[in-house]
Amino acid sequence: MKKPLAEYLRPSDIDDIVGQSHLTGENGVIYRAIKKSIIPNMIFYGPPGVGKTSVANVIAQKSGKSMHMLNATQSNTSEMKEVLGWSKSGAIYKKDIIYIDEIQSFNKKQQQVLLDHIEKGDITLIASTTENPYHYVYKALLSRCLVLEFNEININDIENNLKKIIKRLNKEGYSIFYKEETIKKISSYSDGDMRKGINLLELIIQLYYENEKLSIDNNLLENLNISKQMVYDLKGDSHYDALSAFQKSIRGSDVDAALHYLARIIKAGDLKSICRRLLVIASEDIGLAYPNAISIVKSCVDSAIQLGFPEAKIPLSQAVILLSMSPKSNSAVNAIASAEKDLEESFVSDVPLHLKDSHYDGAEKMSRGTDYKYPHDYENSYVYQEYLPKSLKGKIYYKPKENKFEKGLKDYIDKIKNI
Repeated sequence: MKKPLAEYLRPSDIDDIVGQSHLTGENGVIYRAIKKSIIPNMIFYGPPGVGKTSVANVIAQKSGKSMHMLNATQSNTSEMKEVLGWSKSGAIYKKDIIYIDEIQSFNKKQQQVLLDHIEKGDITLIASTTENPYHYVYKALLSRCLVLEFNEININDIENNLKKIIKRLNKEGYSIFYKEETIKKISSYSDGDMRKGINLLELIIQLYYENEKLSIDNNLLENLNISKQMVYDLKGDSHYDALSAFQKSIRGSDVDAALHYLARIIKAGDLKSICRRLLVIASEDIGLAYPNAISIVKSCVDSAIQLGFPEAKIPLSQAVILLSMSPKSNSAVNAIASAEKDLEESFVSDVPLHLKDSHYDGAEKMSRGTDYKYPHDYENSYVYQEYLPKSLKGKIYYKPKENKFEKGLKDYIDKIKNI
């Protein structure tokens, strides 16, 4: 093969696109756009190797449009303007397609140049990005484009496509045999990236196709010493998505899911984010249902930081199991959020006079603290007096949850207040 296998086998028809049926199926927007020959400005968002460039090629071919490709990581403004200069204004179905790969790498000024040509009707823009466009693409440009999300490809779809590729190669003169379980493993190593799976298959063919035949089995795969790589960018969506799923699994008391996401973040080596998130969860999601949880988690976190990886995973696992299996209460986070909301939305009067600082000469003359009642001078160290500002009198921020510890706190306070 003169071309890389992934390029050689690039789909030429919408039906050949793997794993994006929500976009390319009969009711999908891309299918309908091609059928109607109405191609809107679009931004394709999704992980690598899921068919973004292939879909753009198919759109251009089927709509009879010329397509000029630019990679934003390699092109400068002058190169972009040169390509844009080739486009001529015309009816929608005649406009050239400008395909910008990794558009998030263009700065605001470069994106504004694109915007100007879109608004004049000179071009149809199809851009692709592996980063969330709502974070990285200029808002004015974003508002003029249809954002379409491409999904990572299902392992079964990758497996079936690899088998189809082998079948096609055999029709073209190759003699390739394979074990079903080995193709499954290759699909698993691909992590939802079709191109990665094809590239691995190509590498195997290049290295081991001898005497006009090849047998792909587990022994051959072990010779390559391949390890799975997790998608985890400290500044990207994958980072925040993993941490979000991690906390939500603990909050939902699903210890096994929580351990899974812990393992993913450990594999990325992101110790700092794990520790910060565990400390937050201990107060935000467990809180007063089990107040000692934060002390235990703090000890586990300190141990993990002192140990470092790989041993750090043990105290981290301990903390995750404890938090997942503990009773839950969000009363602490709700209470402070409610108090902050009043500061933002309500008129808040001054601190009551009897609560103001009185530790200075002249305070008594200004009635600072003169009517304050010292609780420890009273039975049960409690005496009724108003503590909130006058404008917030009667406000209730803390609402206990129905768990043993908080019920105990409430019963105690109710008891001394009634006495």
